[in-house]
This record gives sequence, C-alpha cells and structure tokens, in this order.
Amino acid sequence: MTKLATVLAFDLGASSGRALIGELTGDAMNGQAKLQVTEIHRFPNQPIAVGGHLHWDILRLLQELKNAIRKAFQEGYEPQTFGIDTWGVDFGLLDANGELLGNPYHYRDPQTDGIVEELGELIGKSCLYEQGGLQFMPFNTINQLYAMRKAESPKLAAASTLLLTPDLLAYFLTGEKVCEFTMATTTQLFHPEEQAWNTALMERLGIPSRLFIEPIHPGTRIGPLTPEVCAELDVPPIEAVAVGTHDTESAIAAVPAAAGAPFAYLVCGTWSLLGTELEQPIVTPEAMALDFSNEGGVGGTYQLLKNIMGLWILQECKREWDEQGAAVSFAELVKLAENVKPFRSFIQPDASSFYAPSGMVSRIQSYCRETSQPVPESMGEVTRCVLESLALRYRQALEQMEALTGVAYSGLHMVGGGIQNELLCQFTANALGRPVWTGPVEASAIGNMLMQLVALGQCMDLQAARQLSALSFPVDTYASVQSDEWEVAYKTFAGLSSIK
Repeated sequence: MTKLATVLAFDLGASSGRALIGELTGDAMNGQAKLQVTEIHRFPNQPIAVGGHLHWDILRLLQELKNAIRKAFQEGYEPQTFGIDTWGVDFGLLDANGELLGNPYHYRDPQTDGIVEELGELIGKSCLYEQGGLQFMPFNTINQLYAMRKAESPKLAAASTLLLTPDLLAYFLTGEKVCEFTMATTTQLFHPEEQAWNTALMERLGIPSRLFIEPIHPGTRIGPLTPEVCAELDVPPIEAVAVGTHDTESAIAAVPAAAGAPFAYLVCGTWSLLGTELEQPIVTPEAMALDFSNEGGVGGTYQLLKNIMGLWILQECKREWDEQGAAVSFAELVKLAENVKPFRSFIQPDASSFYAPSGMVSRIQSYCRETSQPVPESMGEVTRCVLESLALRYRQALEQMEALTGVAYSGLHMVGGGIQNELLCQFTANALGRPVWTGPVEASAIGNMLMQLVALGQCMDLQAARQLSALSFPVDTYASVQSDEWEVAYKTFAGLSSIK
C-alpha cells in the first residue's frame, strides 16, 4: 500500500476537542484508496464563568492545538495540511492591530435571554427568516451581537474584525484572517438567496458591517503556520485548509450516501441535527413555521436541517448523578434503560426547559408531572424516557422535512459519536418504521479530512470524498421492529409537541 497523503484534523466540540491523523493509502494493484484515522490527542473544553458571563477559554484551546501539532511530528507523522472544525455561531473580535478583544462568549451565555423575541418584534420573524434562513435559536450570532450592542459593549465599538471560532484559531496559527462559508451561514446575518452578508440588516440593528470578511468555500487553502509558530513547535510550515469548519457540515460531508439520490441524515451527538442536502435553500413560510434551518454545506450545497436538543439532555443527567456520587457510564445507563417498562413517559426534547445546564433530572420529572404522565424516578426510567423521546422527535422532524421537500426518504443515515448508543439507534429505526444506517462515528473529523484531501487534489469533489468514506468505514444497519407499539407511542408524543 502506498501512502498518498497525510492530514491533521482538529475537531472541537462543546465539551472536548480532539486531534486526529488521517492517512490516505492506495493499492497500486487495484487503484483503490482508503482513509485510516488515528486519534493522537484529546483535551477538555471547559467554559469559564466570570463576571456574570460564560466564556470559552480560547487561548487554552489554541495551546492544545499547538500541543497536538508538535505531538504529530514527534510521533513520526508528517501531515501536509491541517483543518479545524468547531461548533457554530460563536466568535472572537479583533482590534485594528489584530489582537483579541477578550475571551469569546459561550453560546449558552445568558446575555441573549429575550433577544429572539425582541428581534422578532423589531424586524419581523418572516423577514428574519427569509433573509437569514435559520431556526430562531437564542445563541445565533445575530442575537449575541445585538445583545452586545444593547449593552454598549466597548469590545464591539473597538472591534475591527469578527472571526468565527475555527477561523479565529486558524488566524492564531497562520496569521491569515478568513471567513469560511459554512460558518458564515450560522450567523443569521448571511442572506441565503443573495449569497452575501446582509449589511442592510446589520445597519438597522447597529451591528458594524466592517467586522465581516467575504466568505471563502471549503477546500480553499488558507496559508502555512507562521514562522513564529514553526519555531515554537519545531515543525515545518504545514498549511491550513478551510474545511467545512462548522462541525455539522464536516459530518455531513462524511455521510456515505449513494450518488444521485436524495438522502436524510442525522448528525447525532450533544446536539442532534436532522436534515437533507439541497442545491437551494428553502425559506418558505412553511419552513419557518416548522423552524427548519438552511445552512451552507460543502460543495456549494445547502442543508435543510432541524436542530434537536440531542444527547445533551442525557449528558446533563449523567453529570448530575455523577456529582451525587452515583457515577455510572453511558453503557450502564443504557443497560438500566433496557430493563425498565417501555413507553411510560415522554418529553419534548426541544422544550425550552431543557436548554440550560443543571437540574436536568428534576426538569424532566417536572415536565412529565405537568403533562399528566408517570414521573420517571430511577436512572433507568429517566434514561429510557430521554432515548425514546429523542427517537420519536427524530420521526416527527423527518416527516416535517418530507412535507417541505416532497421527498419520501427510504431510511436515515446516522453519523457521529451518538451512534455508539446502540439502543438509541434501534429506537430510532423502530420509531421511523424504516431502516437506519449508522457510521462513521468520527464523522466530523473524517469530513474535515476529506475536504483537506479535496484541497490536495486527492479527491475530485464531494461525491468522490463520500465514496472514499464508504470504502473506508463500516456501516451498520438497524431494521425496524415493534412498529405497532411505536405507532401508539408516537401519537402520545405528538400530543406533547406544543408544550414548553
């Protein structure tokens, strides 16, 4: 096997980050290539509360990226390029000298409380949706910037440039200021039909349009590590590539879907993102009423998708149990859930009460009590309630998406770390009444690598990249069972959908 290329992917999530090496090898005898992935570094991503605000520790994250670059070369790897993907919406502000103006705010910071409603009244929800294409979520960049403007933030007044999180980290390493397209579309300030920054809306809201850089597309080379970084780490000047820097879009790029046919996907993790890939956004009143987002994807695509609260709810329950001294693994929680009565009680995962951290178990119990359902008490009952509710919510969102697109999807591709929860995957197939195909687990990092390989000329385009993903990583199939019981459960769940 001949080694064709080596790349380094940084995949940063809301609670941890990872560095992974991707090695593309080819068999000269049959012309086939495969991608092999190795994790070389993992680190926590812990937000910091100070002065009534929640911040990202961005310089600690930068140091971890540097540590990983050094480690890659120390372990004998020779990556030609690197790419960074992270969560969406958050940003750092630079002054005229290119220096960072304070730690970036965390998307769960309370500064945006009430801003969605205020902007809806000021601008009009229909106008905001037509010109931004996104779900009305409190953390959207537009809400953060408007909150800063209302607070007369001196940082906003002094800022010269806004860099979204992955672009900010790339700037620290390369000295190059860029704005990658998929991240730009998470701001609600990028017009999906005009394919440009919505400067008129910015001016109306008092958000300085000078902050925004013209977006570049995934697969664009950014530039090499600065001489200072190379000297500090004792490494050669490997080059940064703008991948699908929003981790969701990187994950979608790795979905091993067949060419030519529409497909539905679920990126499953702390958040669940259920959607489909389109050539053009859908910003109709019907899409707004169902609260679907239109986010830019790799390869000039748009993703019609729904943000669902996801495994965050169970993660918070586990953290609470751990703090109480009843430490259990996720695998143990799944075992407990398997042994309790099914379809006992449900929650609407997207209810606003499940957005904030802390007290998640009691909020689940309160929701069930207020909706006249049996209250889950044990860890197994709570876990089963969460997992069944997520599966039912996935069905609801998939059927809504089918109504918007006019497409009947034959099944659902699930990717991301959440697919390691096999009970959730089986529940999802049962709830949908159609097959679920799972894999790859490391979808965001793999999609990151695939776009680096496109930039290096090793993959021609997005479809070739997906074919490489299909050849390189296994896919498991979950068939639907117990359909009658799940139909009854879905009718019960659907009656809860409007309760917050």
